[in-house]
Amino acid sequence: MKVYGIIPARYGSSRLPGKPLRLIAGKPMIVRVYERAQKAGCWEKLVVATDDVRIKEAIESVGGTGLMTSRSHPSGTDRLAEACELLNLNDEDLVVNIQGDEPLLPYNAIGSMVDTFKRNPVASMGTLAFRATNQQEFTDVNVVKVVTDRNNYALYFSRAPIPLSRAPDTGPPDFLKHLGFYVYSVNFLKLYRKLPRGHLERIEKLEQLRVLENGYRIIVALSDTDSHGVDTVTDIARVEKIIEKQSSLCHQSQKEF
Repeated sequence: MKVYGIIPARYGSSRLPGKPLRLIAGKPMIVRVYERAQKAGCWEKLVVATDDVRIKEAIESVGGTGLMTSRSHPSGTDRLAEACELLNLNDEDLVVNIQGDEPLLPYNAIGSMVDTFKRNPVASMGTLAFRATNQQEFTDVNVVKVVTDRNNYALYFSRAPIPLSRAPDTGPPDFLKHLGFYVYSVNFLKLYRKLPRGHLERIEKLEQLRVLENGYRIIVALSDTDSHGVDTVTDIARVEKIIEKQSSLCHQSQKEF
């Protein structure tokens, strides 16, 4: 059983055209995602699956591997499936779906997610979550929340605030913020594409609900650090401030040492 990391990246975006090539602190976003994902250190191979030669060239310019895939895919999961076929992966191999708009992805948690999935053979898929307390994020429909059972299997994913407290005076609740990274076998990925779209999936516009609605289980691993996706120009500015702060702290630490 080998572990492959695949980063689906399409050029088109309704809210931020050319998103993968947008510069973040001087580097194309897709390059930042790739370089950070490399640090997970659990890959047999890490590739970017794209529909645009400019994205492929950007990755190859830093020594990475780019893979050209169809422009007609309706989702990143479909692009991932084509990449698995092009790479000729075995059914038992594991694939980690890494979102191409997560330049601050928690690479330390990726290996933990894979290990958690391996330890739970009942699970058909694994994913990541971060325990958060930000009230603005809790009510933001663009921030997906997840609730789990006592064994950390997902019960439901929603854009709505879950769990919703009936005691408003208790202050902001802690909740599990879903981080959009997944691990599954190539065999389950093939099965997933054949599953009927679910009613809840259509309402929430969340692909992972298809897994739950069809009776399969998702194990949720917890990340010690949050991740920050990029969908708008404002998100880019926010991520750049975080990178600048991290860089400043790193330089300060080196001087003290």
